[in-house]
Amino acid sequence: MSHVTFAVARQVLQSQPFSRLIGAELVRYADDGVELQLPVTDEIRQQNGFVHGGVVSYAADNALTFAGGYALGQAVVTSEFKINYVRPALGARLSARAGVVHAGKRQAVCRCDIFCIDADGEKLCAVAQGTITAISEPR
Repeated sequence: MSHVTFAVARQVLQSQPFSRLIGAELVRYADDGVELQLPVTDEIRQQNGFVHGGVVSYAADNALTFAGGYALGQAVVTSEFKINYVRPALGARLSARAGVVHAGKRQAVCRCDIFCIDADGEKLCAVAQGTITAISEPR
């Protein structure tokens, strides 16, 4: 279990320049999972109007890392992850919800569902899984 508070976790996210650039926000950070949200703006869409796959991937990667960090309770990095895009990402907000599948002493396998949210509700647009690894010290 994490020794990092929700407030500190939010500060960690805000220390990432790209996260600030796209308006990402950590809205949940708890033992049952984490949730990262960001507004869908024209600047993050690709040529067909969908949220760019790289931004969907960013949301998954960061949510996976925060979930793994919560479980491992120390500085972590993503050592690998994969993503499956299941529908075009359309809507007003993107939500990445991640949780731990299994955690050991130095690694956690995590899963993330990424949703697009609009006035009609939410739709699953991607699923991801990754391995999060503790590092000796932040760099």
